[in-house]
Amino acid sequence: MAEVLKGAPVAKALTERLAARAAELTARGVTPKLALLRVGERADDLAYERAAVKRCDKVGIAVQRIALPADCGQAELEAAIDRVNADASVHGCLMFRPLPRQLDERAACARLDPAKDMDGVTEGSLAGVFCNERRGFPPCTAEAVLELLRHYGVALEGADVVVIGRSLVIGRPVSLMLQAANATVTMCHTRTRDLAAKCRAADVVVVAAGHPGTFGADCAAAGQVVVDVGINWDEAAGRLVGDVDFDAVEPIVRAVTPVPGGVGSVTTACLAKHVIEAAERTLD
Repeated sequence: MAEVLKGAPVAKALTERLAARAAELTARGVTPKLALLRVGERADDLAYERAAVKRCDKVGIAVQRIALPADCGQAELEAAIDRVNADASVHGCLMFRPLPRQLDERAACARLDPAKDMDGVTEGSLAGVFCNERRGFPPCTAEAVLELLRHYGVALEGADVVVIGRSLVIGRPVSLMLQAANATVTMCHTRTRDLAAKCRAADVVVVAAGHPGTFGADCAAAGQVVVDVGINWDEAAGRLVGDVDFDAVEPIVRAVTPVPGGVGSVTTACLAKHVIEAAERTLD
């Protein structure tokens, strides 16, 4: 039976460390502050907003909510971004995506100051991930994968890691971050030939394909650690599932993350971490 790597203990430990850093900032006259920029009232955006506010409250981060109507225009959105960029009291901004179809999301992301980009949406942040430099911030979910592996003591130095997925949100950035941790990374995707064989040869597999059942028993191997980043709604079962067939894989591997309750529950803690780091950078 595999060890189930739950996200809650990771988030709790990270939150406690961040609260101490927030207190140090406050003692130096700096109140870390996050702007949450939301267009419309999508249910998933509202749910994440509530979770982010709750996490920030625990850490000691002030939150400014900026809510624009779903039918707002590009100029209105970019004006809001400009105000965030110009406000010295705001250290970070999370802009909820995807944006409504009438908006140019790429232009909106480019408008945001990379120093205040908390979720890796700007080219400046992605360049920082590529160069392994303190420039902007990586996507919160990609950071959450690394935080979870560190918390549970999963050795990455010299490890063979397979990443399934190549998106700019998770697959590509997490591959670069794993390489920075001295892992040997093979990037795969749903069209990779003999995907199962490549997965079986890995010490760690990060599954971020966006398709339920991508990683099944044929991909699993004894002693392996499997991190499931997928979030999918299973209509038949009426519940959230990941990209990993948990029931089939869990008896084989050494450790596996659940969905829900795994990587996703660490993302708001990583968001808070980025805000604290952004505030600390202003003092450097």
